[in-house]
Amino acid sequence: MGRHKAEFKLWDNWQQDIIELYKEGGSDVEVKALIHEFRGSFSNDLWDRWMIEEPNFSETIKTGKVLSEAYFHRLGRKNLYEKDFSYTGWYMQMKNRYGWKDNNAVDLTTKGDKIEQPTIIVNSPEIAKAFEDLKQMFENEDNNDI
Repeated sequence: MGRHKAEFKLWDNWQQDIIELYKEGGSDVEVKALIHEFRGSFSNDLWDRWMIEEPNFSETIKTGKVLSEAYFHRLGRKNLYEKDFSYTGWYMQMKNRYGWKDNNAVDLTTKGDKIEQPTIIVNSPEIAKAFEDLKQMFENEDNNDI
């Protein structure tokens, strides 16, 4: 005989509370902590089972995840040109939460032949200047070897 299945039981207005948390950029971890506070215990296995067996719970969580990601998209869009906005912090949130990554394209077609220099696009004038300085440094080294 197996373990008794935990009953699906949450507080009144649980869907609204969970959606509000996600709307503020909340994460699954925060939602799990909220449920843990109500129930006194909560496990990842129970979360997974409820996602499969409880359609209202599953739909609330899926909707909430969209709202949470939308919060961060909006935050970046609205603050893109704000001087005091932590663009790096926002970008790290997007990388860590939503799988964003830097594009590291590799050209496998040249077989070692020299190719044109790639175009580097950056959003920061300081980083653009640093790239330009490095480019000049390497060009000067190449000219000294002739």
